[in-house]
Amino acid sequence: MVGSSHEAMHRIFQKDPALLTRALQQVLHVPFPEPHDFAGMNVDLTEIEPIERRVDTLLRAETDEGAYLLVVESQGKPDERKRGSWPYYLSYLYEKYRCEPVLIVVTQNSATARWAAEPIHLGVRGCPSLTVRPFVLGPDNVPVIAKASEAERDVPLAVLSAMTHGRGRQAPAILESLAAALRTIDRDSAAVFVQFVDSCLADTQARKMWRDMMTAIQYFWRHPLAEEVREEGREEGRAEALTEMILRILRVRDIDVPDDVRARVEACRDLDQLIRWSERAVHAARADDLFALD
Repeated sequence: MVGSSHEAMHRIFQKDPALLTRALQQVLHVPFPEPHDFAGMNVDLTEIEPIERRVDTLLRAETDEGAYLLVVESQGKPDERKRGSWPYYLSYLYEKYRCEPVLIVVTQNSATARWAAEPIHLGVRGCPSLTVRPFVLGPDNVPVIAKASEAERDVPLAVLSAMTHGRGRQAPAILESLAAALRTIDRDSAAVFVQFVDSCLADTQARKMWRDMMTAIQYFWRHPLAEEVREEGREEGRAEALTEMILRILRVRDIDVPDDVRARVEACRDLDQLIRWSERAVHAARADDLFALD
């Protein structure tokens, strides 16, 4: 079970290591060679002396140019202690494994992303002995994936997009597109991705919307949400969840809902019809657009 956004933001790369190199190549435009193999590594960098140091995720990527160590750090807010620990991580790993280390910082916060991207200079001002330049993935460069066709082309990247951007007016389209894309992959992987997204949605309305969507498409996984779904009942519970989701999407998008539209949605118990209306709610210009094609 993923219990926090910190865990989800780096563990997604454990689930799909290739997403990390795609992000380096496509988002950050780093000429990173194409790996042909990955291996998870021990994240404990503690020495015999009692100074404990651990990275969040550590992967070894084998490429035609040699092996790289991909160090992933999930950062919620600026922390000046990282100015000392990040250079230590890279130096220690290079000395221990004789592989080139690459530091990638992931964050949901733009201010934290700007802070993390600042080079770390150690030594004489203007002529440092050591400079560390972290690569940063955050709201300003992770793409917003709000179309199902785009989400289906790269589901892990769509998950990262939802984890990074799942708030505000764009949240309904992002989450709806991802929900559709999750239907195209195996259920076990989908269940893990569902947890990652759920852990990262700090916005209460967006999280409720996401849980309603997962209830509607019946994702059952070993997670406390699964128990909530089971307790809600079968079709009646799913219909109520869909109804609430449709009205919430319209509300988040600042679309006025007349009483007659609300009454029609709340009276419907046809799950297929409610699902169609929920998909239309993401793009509707006004509430009446829900029924335009009926």
